[in-house]
Amino acid sequence: MRVTVIGFWGAYPAAEGATSCYLFEQDDFRLLVDCGSGGMSRLQKYIDPFQLDAVLISHYHQDHIADVGVLQYAWLVQNTLQDTNKKLSIYGHPFDTAKFNSLSHQYTEGKAYDPSETLSIGPFTVKFQETNHPVPCYGMAVSNGKHQVVYTADTSFSEAWIPFAEGADLLITDTNFYKGMDGTGPGHMTSEEAGALANKARVRELLLSHLPHFGEHDQLIKEAKERYEGLVSLAEEGWTWESQ
Repeated sequence: MRVTVIGFWGAYPAAEGATSCYLFEQDDFRLLVDCGSGGMSRLQKYIDPFQLDAVLISHYHQDHIADVGVLQYAWLVQNTLQDTNKKLSIYGHPFDTAKFNSLSHQYTEGKAYDPSETLSIGPFTVKFQETNHPVPCYGMAVSNGKHQVVYTADTSFSEAWIPFAEGADLLITDTNFYKGMDGTGPGHMTSEEAGALANKARVRELLLSHLPHFGEHDQLIKEAKERYEGLVSLAEEGWTWESQ
């Protein structure tokens, strides 16, 4: 399994960047997890978006879905140019009817997942964890049967994440605030909380993502390492993790 960071900013993309967007690959199957603002532009540096096999959405805030519409147009154009009739499955939760319905377009099909059940997408199985966020949002554990990557999506800290992330090979955390700040209102974690979660869940590696637009990002690593002794990385476009 290979995971590539396409977008990692919180709220809005910095120049030449993108918000939440991650590419999961296994056995030539390509799953895009979230499709935030700028994601389509940056994704094309790594793969042809028309070669995606599925998309999985954590929730319907714009920094996670803004480029879904752009992706839909791309599939419309390429199906027309190539005289094909391919349809892309976009998985989302059904708890916002209008937003879920928007996942369906001429060449995309919205498919509702039940967060209480395990979802199979190609070679991956996905389990869900409800997050602490102002709208319904689901983090996920993506497994290829041997290795597991946990993505918190947007959430403030909760003890429930510890058993959910237990032993993960890679933990990708929402790290939108620095040590000593309070992210409970907007529903985001601090660097210190990300490190504490990684430590308590005994994960093998920690990636700090959904990064803030203020402060020095290197400080996030230092603060996370105060609570976690394993490998800590800062998300950047093109950052890649691959199971061994």
